[in-house]
Amino acid sequence: MAIFHPPQIQDNPTGWGPCAIPDQFKDMPYQPFAKGDRLGKVSDWTGATYQDKRYLGKYSSAFGGGGSQYAYYHEEDENSFQLVDTQRVQKPVYQRGRRVFQQNKQRRERERRAQQQAQANLQVLSKTQKSRERDRQRLLRKWQKQFGKQMQENRNKVPLKHRDASVQVKEDWEVIEDMDFPRLTKLSLPGIEVGEDLLKCGSMEYYDKTYDRVTTKNEKRLKRIDRIFHKVTTTDDPNIRQLAKTTGNVFATDAILATLMCCTRSTYSWDIIVQRVGNKLFFDKRDDSEFDLLSVSETATEPPQDEGNSINSPRNLALEATFINHNFSQQVLRMGEEKYSFKDNNPFVHGEDDANVASVGYRYRKFSLGNDIELVARCEHDAIMMGPSGDLQYINVKSLNEWDSRYSGGVDWRSRLDTQRGAVLATELKNNSCKLAKWTVCALLAGSDQLKFGYVSRLHHRDTAKHVILGTQQFKPTEFANQINLNMENAWGILRCIIDTCRKLKDGKYLIMKDPNKACLLRKKGVQAVRLYNVVTNWSRDI
Repeated sequence: MAIFHPPQIQDNPTGWGPCAIPDQFKDMPYQPFAKGDRLGKVSDWTGATYQDKRYLGKYSSAFGGGGSQYAYYHEEDENSFQLVDTQRVQKPVYQRGRRVFQQNKQRRERERRAQQQAQANLQVLSKTQKSRERDRQRLLRKWQKQFGKQMQENRNKVPLKHRDASVQVKEDWEVIEDMDFPRLTKLSLPGIEVGEDLLKCGSMEYYDKTYDRVTTKNEKRLKRIDRIFHKVTTTDDPNIRQLAKTTGNVFATDAILATLMCCTRSTYSWDIIVQRVGNKLFFDKRDDSEFDLLSVSETATEPPQDEGNSINSPRNLALEATFINHNFSQQVLRMGEEKYSFKDNNPFVHGEDDANVASVGYRYRKFSLGNDIELVARCEHDAIMMGPSGDLQYINVKSLNEWDSRYSGGVDWRSRLDTQRGAVLATELKNNSCKLAKWTVCALLAGSDQLKFGYVSRLHHRDTAKHVILGTQQFKPTEFANQINLNMENAWGILRCIIDTCRKLKDGKYLIMKDPNKACLLRKKGVQAVRLYNVVTNWSRDI
């Protein structure tokens, strides 16, 4: 039979609970098991009633964090050691942002009081004065909105790096003329008629209209087309040498003329050689220059500034854009089929296989600029196309390329091109204003009927060798010139000013250079300009 021994019951006449500590627990320090143990109160009748985060620690232990009574301490240097916690105490969620909220509230209150005061002042004004005051306040709000945004943009701008000139200027080169951009933008030469065709040569392939149906959903890979592109300067052209004997007194190519006529839009440095021979002027490019490379994001708010071997450096981007433009202009043609040929053959093909030469048609045209100036220009067409009514149309084919939307305007072509093509084109007009203007001028000089653009993007933003075609778009050159605010009367005026300045020179070779930096080689600080040099030293050795 089991025996039950009742425990000793302690009587507490002044309260309830034990009266004394058991012998086995005497002199033993009390330590909570964990920081979250609710041992600070005798009982908790509320449970989880308080769900508010402000009451999470209401019944936490009142005896400290715990765990320190039985911790091990090294007795040597502990007395002189002190731990300093410099970490900022994090505020609870409900207290964060309180100061900013109060400041915004106070600001709104001040604005409300100021508006009430302005309304009270309007009550004592006449009707005319009230109207003027409202207009003044409306303009004030407009200026605050406009210039406040500009200040924010300027605060986030990355400082532009110093750009190098396209050619090293020697100390003994004599400066003949500074032509600053503000003065050039005010020039105008109206009434220039369409050029007269002197000679047509070359052969062109027909445009493949299936590329007009390319979208971002059925994109096409850009192929590498191994063809020869002849970028021959003015004085090396045998046809210009022959024409110079009988007609004209100023000679140039369409690319050189477009660079001069759109110089006020340019940012990067470039240079052009001017040769005065008797009463004739020849505009040339240097043999080892990068004149034919296509700039990328030249006129952007933050142009690419990477250096060295970076894939997004200005020079590497220019090489990539030129590579894309050459391949795209040939891929969209019906290669291997019937060609459209002018009367004369390509003057730059000598014993080469004609199939390996890029599709191009040359038109040598004469323009009368007044004051006995007869301009002879070699212009180019890239391809030919059948119009809606069955007529033949000369077209120029160019490509716009996307390199990294994060740094080139923030417009992702793959998501915007099909639905918001206008936004994509507007961003390109902002970032590549000079390049698009030069393409348009070339199309107008050649008398092209259509100007066709292709949108080409990298397959991956870190891969510069693989590209895809996302779409195409075409414009009439005259309409596109109006759309990009290209004034041909001003462009002809700039060219006429440069020609008049060069006709005053003596026989010899000269250099026209666009300075890349605002405060270098300029007549007035902060004003961009084109400068004309007389090269005194040996020409072949220096440039």
